[in-house]
Amino acid sequence: MSKKRVLKSLKDRLSGIFQNNSFAHGVGVLVSGTAASQLLMALAAPILTRLYTPEDFGMFAVYTGLFTILDIVSSLRYELAIPLPKDDQDAAHVAVLGLLIVVVSTGVTLLLVLFFSKRIAVLAGVPKLAGYLWLLPCGVLLQGFSTVFNYWAIRTKQFSIISGTQFRRGLGTVAIQLSGYKAGGISLLFAAVGSQCIGSFSLGKMIWFRPEFRQITWDGLKRAAHRYKQFPMYSTLASFFNSSGSQLPPLIFAVLFSSSAAGLYALANRVLAMPMALVGNAVGNVFFSNAVDAHRKGTLGILVTHLHDRLAHIAMPPVLVLVVVGPDIFALIFGEKWRMAGEFARWLALPLYGSFVTSPLSQVFSIIEKQGVVLFLQVLLFVTRIIMILVGVYYHSLLLAIALFSVGSLICYLLYVVIVVRFSGGNGIIVFSSLAKSFLLSIICVAPLIMYEIIGGAVFSIFISFVSVFFLLLIRYFFIIKNQY
Repeated sequence: MSKKRVLKSLKDRLSGIFQNNSFAHGVGVLVSGTAASQLLMALAAPILTRLYTPEDFGMFAVYTGLFTILDIVSSLRYELAIPLPKDDQDAAHVAVLGLLIVVVSTGVTLLLVLFFSKRIAVLAGVPKLAGYLWLLPCGVLLQGFSTVFNYWAIRTKQFSIISGTQFRRGLGTVAIQLSGYKAGGISLLFAAVGSQCIGSFSLGKMIWFRPEFRQITWDGLKRAAHRYKQFPMYSTLASFFNSSGSQLPPLIFAVLFSSSAAGLYALANRVLAMPMALVGNAVGNVFFSNAVDAHRKGTLGILVTHLHDRLAHIAMPPVLVLVVVGPDIFALIFGEKWRMAGEFARWLALPLYGSFVTSPLSQVFSIIEKQGVVLFLQVLLFVTRIIMILVGVYYHSLLLAIALFSVGSLICYLLYVVIVVRFSGGNGIIVFSSLAKSFLLSIICVAPLIMYEIIGGAVFSIFISFVSVFFLLLIRYFFIIKNQY
């Protein structure tokens, strides 16, 4: 077989992971940039855990929690509507509307920081954070603009620009974190804002020179606000509950346990979020763009069912690896003082699976304009998480709180996926068949690690176990690529 035919065959097989070549190409472009960014951050992580303390990561986790909750409502979620209009001029009005709302949100955040920064920091259990909360309005403005620009890029399928931006953001983040470690945890905060600044300017360049943005009118803005009013009415609240459910744990742990506990949780959550950023976000961005077209053609249910099946089979193996040997992995890579973060990761791997398969598919509700369903599901997830955490707090056990939080989140995510599939026109029962099949096949892949944990043995034994699992996973993903289970 010639070299050309071999390359063509490989390309066709890689494209088989998703519905069609354009989908696979878009995901591939986004994953390449995100993979480079995440690789930089992954390589830097073992160094950062030796340069910064759990308390530093705890302060950063509290800041991130506050910022994320503010950021999620900064544009009232109008950016989600940018890919929906058929006409680019209408979409431009939606984008500018989102940018204007971000400016207003930044002003409100600035007032909150000016008058309540000390009180907020004390209530959050990190008093020294008060002097740095002025970064919040900067972050809200920069990230808000970046998010709006990102959805315009999704609309216009400028995936290479998104990919390049992700790489530059990752590079900037790591550079600031490594060079500023002597300043302590504050460098982690500045790195976050620096990353947001890079994202805003990198993505924003493609918008200002487009003719659609030179023809913005107040009447057009009013029409856009009215046409997509369900996004601030439902999606903003839904996103607020989703974000709060994710960001409140480190805040609660900092207040009721310690900033060190929040830091351990933050590291575990950060490490587990890397696969989501690598594949999940890329798939979600491309899926949104393709799903709009599929909905118009009446094939949305097929696309959703197909994508869920792929995501389930991709996510399950690494989740099981973390469940089996999470503490050992964290102790080996980040140092023995971070072993407890590995215990947290063992449980947090469960909602990681749920979030990985749910996040891209959840955009279906924006496409079919059923934001009320999203709001109900996010409130359910939020309430479940808070109750589970409070049960752990009642028994004075941080690990119990995280375990219950994780199990409750996974159950809610599975319900979420079933409802998404049903609303898209698919069969919800398929969700559980995909889950069972991916679980059984993944158990085979991680069997050597399971045997090691049960039987024990020397360092050589664990090395052999990891090598065996590595090759089994290579074979597993090879068959996923070939679309043969």
